[in-house]
Amino acid sequence: MSTPADRVKELREIIEQHNYNYYILDDPAISDGEYDTLFRELETLEAEHSQLITADSPTQRVGAEPLAEFSTIQHRLPMLSLANAMNTEELLAFDERIKKRLGTENSIEYMAEPKLDGLGIELVYEQGVMISGSTRGDGFTGEDITQNLKTIRSLPLKLRGKNIPALLEARGEVFIKKEDFITLNKNQEKEGKSIFANPRNAAAGSLRHLDPRITDSRPLSIYFYEAGSMEGISFETHEEFLSAIKVMGLPVNPFIEKISGGNELATYHKELEIKRNNLPYEIDGTVFKVNHYTKREQLGARSRSPRWAIAGKFKAQQTTTVIKDIDVQVGRTGALTPVAKLEPVHISGVTVTNATLHNQDEINRKDIRVGDTVLIERAGDVIPKVVQVILEKRPQHSTPFIIAEQYPVCGHKSYKPDDEAVARCINISCPAQVKGRIQHFVSKLAMDIEGLGEKIVDQLVEAGFLRTIDDIFTLECQPVAELEGLGEKSAENLIRSIHGSKKTNFARFVYALGIRNVGEHTAKVLEANFDGDIKKFQRTTAEALENIDEVGPIIAQSIIQFWQDKTNQTMVQNCLERGVLLAKVKQKTALPFSGQIFVFTGTLEKLNRHRAKLVVESLGGKATGSVSKKTTYVVAGSGTGSKLKKAQILGIRVLSEDEFLTLVN
Repeated sequence: MSTPADRVKELREIIEQHNYNYYILDDPAISDGEYDTLFRELETLEAEHSQLITADSPTQRVGAEPLAEFSTIQHRLPMLSLANAMNTEELLAFDERIKKRLGTENSIEYMAEPKLDGLGIELVYEQGVMISGSTRGDGFTGEDITQNLKTIRSLPLKLRGKNIPALLEARGEVFIKKEDFITLNKNQEKEGKSIFANPRNAAAGSLRHLDPRITDSRPLSIYFYEAGSMEGISFETHEEFLSAIKVMGLPVNPFIEKISGGNELATYHKELEIKRNNLPYEIDGTVFKVNHYTKREQLGARSRSPRWAIAGKFKAQQTTTVIKDIDVQVGRTGALTPVAKLEPVHISGVTVTNATLHNQDEINRKDIRVGDTVLIERAGDVIPKVVQVILEKRPQHSTPFIIAEQYPVCGHKSYKPDDEAVARCINISCPAQVKGRIQHFVSKLAMDIEGLGEKIVDQLVEAGFLRTIDDIFTLECQPVAELEGLGEKSAENLIRSIHGSKKTNFARFVYALGIRNVGEHTAKVLEANFDGDIKKFQRTTAEALENIDEVGPIIAQSIIQFWQDKTNQTMVQNCLERGVLLAKVKQKTALPFSGQIFVFTGTLEKLNRHRAKLVVESLGGKATGSVSKKTTYVVAGSGTGSKLKKAQILGIRVLSEDEFLTLVN
């Protein structure tokens, strides 16, 4: 006679098999009713015998309490972006670059796949059990959305099969199918809730909901397409990896194909573009990846994207509408951007009401006027823009639009430098600029001050509480509480958030300052080169800046100009005097592994690969995923593959795990 434990084990195996049949093989073996009966029996048994409940049980997908906020997870390997090819010629040029870098005239094998319009995620499985899941984030650190990802029924909580790796990081895209999106919005309307603009926004919003029960109610799907770190398993090709994870129970897009050479690459792209509207989900292009991992390692990566992959973008979808008006918006740098206010029109799953007109030169070139019927498109299926004016529909008595005759919100005239296309407001006290600079300063990737959104910033500037960035750190609870829509509790939370933001780091603070041409990545580069010392950074020279990798003359000039402005100097000093504290950056030059690059391959017995990477980094070194001439050591565990072979070919010293630990100690 079977025990409850035996029946629970049996039910889990049956349910997992049916999940595999349904989601992976698309070949259900039982009806929905029969599946529900099995699931309810398992729920009942686990309720009666709570000691039998495990984290990987099919019943444990939902149950966590709502979170106050998401924590973060650092990716073992960066989740890099992809470079874009905007047409067939650029795709063919990519293929030629690959062959040139590899020193071959032979056709290159690629894996071709649809570029899903969803949210990129990473799952971590240890010994076959899902332990965490995160968003892509900035490519290095993402938000911990483990509980939300568990609600996706097609995602296995435990991997199938016998050849289960010690560690598997699988990367994929969460999305909502077109039909499911229509149903979701109908339900939102019935419940009196706001509808979603498009499937991508719905998927992203659902995954980032603090209550997993809400996420569970959303029709999320997922396909996996790439690997992060792996231990205890290795593959020669990406095709092998995709086949293996499918057997393990991870969904893989059936439209992924192996192709060869530039012509097949172009053909796949063209054929998928024709099929895009008939697919069950939204896509915005194609992705092509070199199939062989040894070739990928040889090709390497840029700072933001791998050289062995590219995204092929589809031609933007177009439609016509009417320009009702043209507004001139003032950005945080004083740049004046004309924006066309449109008759609402639906395109690529989104209702579009605005389109950027860029600058006066662009308006003149296309002769864009208020009242014109225009052809618009979403460039890259994201940014709406005016393609051309349909002149035969132009109303009589229309007049050209001239930005120079418009006045920014502050009443000052604009100024257009001879060597620039963009007109600017020269009034440094312009409220629109102040608002823009503050909104950037408090944004998530900058100082990350929760509660200080656009509307509240507008109110604070208009009330005279904020004139410059540093005024943020002088705000007091009582006057803030008197603003419309706020109260004492909201004001207290805002002041608390401002106070908490003061403990930050050099990179975030420098990015928050809004120095022209200094983005998030450049700020991190500067942090490393100036040891997180803001005073040292302030005293730098153009020559010193240009000697830094990834900092050219344009960025250098922008930084020098920023620090030459006494107003900026005062503002930064005020921030520091009002409590902004930048975390110290450890000096790397004195550390034993400074300048050394380690690559780990195979399964380590005494510490996992993530811990080994942290050890290397703590000693000033760098751990990468591929072997190159720059690699100092390759640390080889059991089950090594191509990385060890390449190290031997290049004459790179190979260490055992014990030799590595001796080196560390």
